[in-house]
Amino acid sequence: MRVLLFTGKGGVGKTTASAATAAAAAARGSKVLVLSTDPAHSLGDALGVRLGPEPTEVDTGLYAMQVDAQRSFERSWREIQSYLTTVLERVGVDALQAEELTVLPGAEEVLALLEVTRQATSGPWDLVVVDCAPTGETLRLLALPEALSWYVERVFPAQRRALRAVRPLLSRVSGPAVPRDDVFAAVERLHRELLQVRAVLTAPTTSVRLVLTPEAVVVAEARRTLTSLALYGYRVDALLANRVFPASDDPFLAGWAAAQADQLEAVRADAGGLPVLESPYRAVEPVGLAMLTALGQELYGDADPAPAPGDLPALMEVTPTSDGFELALALPLATRDELDLTRTGDELAVTVGGHRRVLALPSALRRCVVAGASLTGGRLVVRFDPDPDLWMRP
Repeated sequence: MRVLLFTGKGGVGKTTASAATAAAAAARGSKVLVLSTDPAHSLGDALGVRLGPEPTEVDTGLYAMQVDAQRSFERSWREIQSYLTTVLERVGVDALQAEELTVLPGAEEVLALLEVTRQATSGPWDLVVVDCAPTGETLRLLALPEALSWYVERVFPAQRRALRAVRPLLSRVSGPAVPRDDVFAAVERLHRELLQVRAVLTAPTTSVRLVLTPEAVVVAEARRTLTSLALYGYRVDALLANRVFPASDDPFLAGWAAAQADQLEAVRADAGGLPVLESPYRAVEPVGLAMLTALGQELYGDADPAPAPGDLPALMEVTPTSDGFELALALPLATRDELDLTRTGDELAVTVGGHRRVLALPSALRRCVVAGASLTGGRLVVRFDPDPDLWMRP
C-alpha cells in the first residue's frame, strides 16, 4: 500500500496536483483512492463530481471521497467529551458552554486522519492520495498524533492506577466526576488509533509531496515546511512547482518568467537532490477528469506517479563512535539561530522555528550524557558520551 500526502500554502493548487496524480496513477492501471482532509471541500469541485464520506467511483480504477471529520470526531471523542461535559456541568457551567469547552482544538482535523489510516490499512487500494489542508494546518495535524500519544502514555497510566485505588471513596463523594472504566477504555482506544495513524504516516511506503508556486513568499514558506516535516519524521519525495510561466516575447510575461526562474533555481538548490516537477500556467483551469488526467500525464510522462520512496535517506539515525554515540536528525534548511535543544530525563526536545518535537531516547542513549551538538549540511548531530555512573547498570 502506497500513501502520498499533498500539502502546500493555500491557493498554490495542491488539490489539483493531488487529483491529477491520482488520475495519472489510475490511468496506468492502479486502483487509487484520492481523498481530502481539507475543510474547504475543493476536491469534488476539481474532479467535477459530488463527493461524500464514502469512496465514490469517478472512473475505472479511480475513487474519491471527502473525509467527514465530524463523523470521525463522534466515533472517537464523544465518550470522552461526555465525561468532561458532565464534570463541567457539576461545577455550574452551562450545558452548551460545557460542550463547547470540551471540543479539543484541532480534534476534528486530527481525527480525520483516522479515516486516512482506515482506508490505507483495510481498503482495496494500491495507492491512497491525500489532499491535505494548507501547510500550517497540516503541520499541526501531522504533529498531534505523536504529541497526544506522548501525553496519554505518561499521564494516563498513573492517573488510572491512582483512581482504581480511591474510586470507591471518591464515588460516594464526587459521583460521576470520577471517570468510569469505559471512559478510560475510550482514551486507550483513541491512543491505539493515534499510534496506528503515526505508524501509517511514517511508514517507508508513505511520503509527502510539497506543492508551491515560484513566488518569493510561497518559496519561503516551502523552505520552512521542508524543515518542519523532517523534524516530525515525515519524508518528502518531491516538490511540485505549479503555474510556471513559459518563455515569452511579451515584456510583462517575460518579467514574470524571469522572476519565477530565479525562484525555481533557489528551489532546486534547496531541494537537496529531490525531484522538482513543473506544471505550466494554463489559460484554462484544469477542472474535470479529462483535464486532470492530461495534467498528470504532462507532470509524470511515462514514469510512475507514485514510485516507492524506499531509497530516501533516513531522517534519524543512531550510530556508535569511538567515544560513545551520535544521534543524527535530518533538518534540511534549518539554521542555528532557530534551533533549540533540551535534554530532559530520557527525552530530547528539539525545537526549530517554533515547531517542537519530543524524542524518546533509545536505551543506550538514556545512559549517556549530551557531549555536544552541531548543525551541518542539513543534519543535526548530537553527541552522547557514556555516563560512568549509569553505563554499567542493567
